[in-house]
Formats: sequence, C-alpha cells, structure tokens
Amino acid sequence: MFVLGIDPGLSATGYGAVESGHPPAAVLAGVIRTDPDSPMAVRLAELYTGLTQVIAEARPDEVAVESVFTNQNLQTAISVGRASGVALLAAAQAGLPVSEYAPTAVKSAITGDGAASKKQIQQMVARLLRLTEPPKPADAADALAIALCHLRVAPLQVRR
Repeated sequence: MFVLGIDPGLSATGYGAVESGHPPAAVLAGVIRTDPDSPMAVRLAELYTGLTQVIAEARPDEVAVESVFTNQNLQTAISVGRASGVALLAAAQAGLPVSEYAPTAVKSAITGDGAASKKQIQQMVARLLRLTEPPKPADAADALAIALCHLRVAPLQVRR
C-alpha cells in the first residue's frame, strides 16, 4: 500500500508519502506554504492546487489526514479546519479513500505515547523509515508519521 499523509495547516501543510514494506519507505515529503498576507480564499486555493499536484505526482493508493483537534486558540482551530477540508476535498476529487486520525492516535501509533513531543515523533519517524536523520521541517515529519500511522492501523480496521 502506498499512503499519502497530510498534516493540514493554513500557513504550512505537510505531506509525506510512504510505501508499505519491511521497512516502510519514504517516497517524498515536503511542505506547501501559503502567504499569511494573502486573502483566505487565495490561500485555500493555493493549498488546493498544491495538494492536487502532490496527489497527481505521488499517485497514492490512500490518503491519511490528521484530524482537527480542539485548540485553545479558536482562530488556529478554524484555519486548521479549513485546511483540513481542502485536503479532504483534494483527496476525494482524486477518487482516493481517506482516513482521519487524531493527533494522539498518530503519536501513540508511532511512539507508543499519545503525548509524545514533536522531537520524539521526528526521531521515531527517522528510525521507522531508516533515515539518517529526522525529517525536516516538522510538518513534513508529522505527515510521514500520519502515513505510518495509517499503515499500522488500517490492517487492524479491516479485520474488525
């Protein structure tokens, strides 16, 4: 299975594609950035264009997206929700199955600890993918973690 993980954010959306195997392999990773000074609609359109290009290039079998979490900052939660909606739309329009995972589920699947730090996630992603150093930026590492989470969790969901 080939999974594209997406860590949605309005200013920076991370993406990472992972091929299943022993060990799994990172195929690509990066970040789509939008200009905070641009109007909201323009930023969402740029994000959509970027994600559709990544999906067309990577040609994943499935997409995994980190779900919106409750945040102390309402504006941040709203902007992440908008970016998440764009990610879901881009995947759906490509005809791809989409799964969503809570941040704590991703952390738990990767490190065994639902409260793991960003640094711990980056270190475990590097170990699991046998990379020489933790992936950067953090948004790309998080997207790879989301894809890895899906590779670990999806087979268990099929068995139910």
